[in-house]
Amino acid sequence: MYINFWYPMATAEELTADKPLKVRALGQDLVVFRDEAGKAACLSNTCTHRGGSLADGKIKGDCIECPYHGWQFDASGNVQRLPSLGKDANIPGRTRTDAYPVEERYGLIFAFLGDLPEAERPPIINIKEWDQEGWRGTLQHYGFKANYERSIENGIDPAHNEFVHDTHGMEGEDEEYKVNDMRLDNNGSDYGQGFWHTFKAPPLPEGQMRELREKAGDLEAGTGYHGPNQVWTYIHPSPEFWLHQYLIERPIDENNSYVYLICMRNCVLEEKNDDYVISRNQYVANQDVKVLENLHPVITPETNTKEFMTPSDKCILIYREHLKEWDEQGWRIDSRAIEANEGRVAYAIPSPERRNVKGWVLDAVPTVKGGRGAEEKLKAAS
Repeated sequence: MYINFWYPMATAEELTADKPLKVRALGQDLVVFRDEAGKAACLSNTCTHRGGSLADGKIKGDCIECPYHGWQFDASGNVQRLPSLGKDANIPGRTRTDAYPVEERYGLIFAFLGDLPEAERPPIINIKEWDQEGWRGTLQHYGFKANYERSIENGIDPAHNEFVHDTHGMEGEDEEYKVNDMRLDNNGSDYGQGFWHTFKAPPLPEGQMRELREKAGDLEAGTGYHGPNQVWTYIHPSPEFWLHQYLIERPIDENNSYVYLICMRNCVLEEKNDDYVISRNQYVANQDVKVLENLHPVITPETNTKEFMTPSDKCILIYREHLKEWDEQGWRIDSRAIEANEGRVAYAIPSPERRNVKGWVLDAVPTVKGGRGAEEKLKAAS
């Protein structure tokens, strides 16, 4: 799991003005709430006093109030009220907690979980069709018990469709089946890669959809990743009908993930078709989840020699190279170190303010220095 990327915390609809949300991301608990103006905020959930859960408290004006001793933290992570010191007390700066940049976009609340300054932050994936005339979107979300890297790799794997999805392939019955040439295309992302290819697909099932694609035949599709946790998939069932999907994941921890799926379409735009699109997408997602939840090992092997890769895994191998680059930046969380201190040490994902101010109550989550190779050496030495 990686710091210094944007992660979805909740839907905008879920985050109401009167109740904070506890959200777990990257193995840490966070609190998300709205201030009096309706602007979303995201803080580390652990009160710097004596460990209270801020998400179990109340929203008071522009602050979240800890349920244990009434400390009130604003959206910047600073304590604005510390009742036990009295009304006019000088509140020490060290009481602060980590606060994370927040953006509300595509019907989602995103938080930047890391300490990079604004100019250096990787962007949220660009959904070009959002708010464009002639396109309509649906949003759905679900959790599952699998590592998020496994899920992202599944999204950029062209070979699984033939066998996992009866909606996409021939269920392995085509003796002439093979993965066709993959044409690389990063879709404008400096933090990802993708590809286009054609494959044989069955007709669409029924109703208006069936009218758009009545016969089996070649279908063009593209897919790719942006950052460690976002996937785009463009499916063109016919020249007139395009589906552009965006899968944006929040790693809950190493073993659990939560997905927000935005599906944009340029046809059958009436609202009455939304439920059908959502149900069809969920049908496909459930097929993926069934496989992902039973992969072994749960976490992607740290060296490619522990899996036999084929040409259809080209984009997956490029994804893993990108992960290594972010490893070298020191952005990968050292989950083993955190697990070793479980129940004894409270950690926080480092926020941008840590670059400006020293002296924090909570330790920053440890990260792996020098990449996965360094971790392998440490593991071997121990």
